[in-house]
Amino acid sequence: MTDTVTGRTMSLHQLKGDKATVIMFICNHCPYVLHVNAQLVKLANDYENKGVGFIAISSNDVDNYPQDRPELMKQVATHLKYPFPYLFDDTQKVAKAYDAACTPDFYVFDTDLKATYHGQLDDSRPGNTLPVTGSDLRQAITAVLTNNKPLSHQKPSMGCNIKWK
Repeated sequence: MTDTVTGRTMSLHQLKGDKATVIMFICNHCPYVLHVNAQLVKLANDYENKGVGFIAISSNDVDNYPQDRPELMKQVATHLKYPFPYLFDDTQKVAKAYDAACTPDFYVFDTDLKATYHGQLDDSRPGNTLPVTGSDLRQAITAVLTNNKPLSHQKPSMGCNIKWK
């Protein structure tokens, strides 16, 4: 996939973290993503020096949802100072391979790229009064970093459905 900021084609093996990897399916327009964007930046900044790689992917159909076009992805990533690559999955093959359902949708992998978590960021949603903390994702990352078992209770992500072609 191509990083919308640098224009470089990137692979998972180039981007994975030394100790853990977080893959986030996001997009530009979803109110659920807009609600958590600042926390995504904070999470990546908090964990980048601990060997955790973060990768954001947008798989939305840009013909029907032009606000998710790669050139606008680049603007969003630059404006929000994403400390992670923001990749465009134009064929939607990556989203299908991960069985991603919505934006945002989060996955955590260990150093061997074995899946340990698929779920929500936290319990905050647009319109509820809960603060955005990233608590669920933070617990999942910490479990990998401390060689603990994956979280036994993983709440599914909630957000806008991926806009399939």
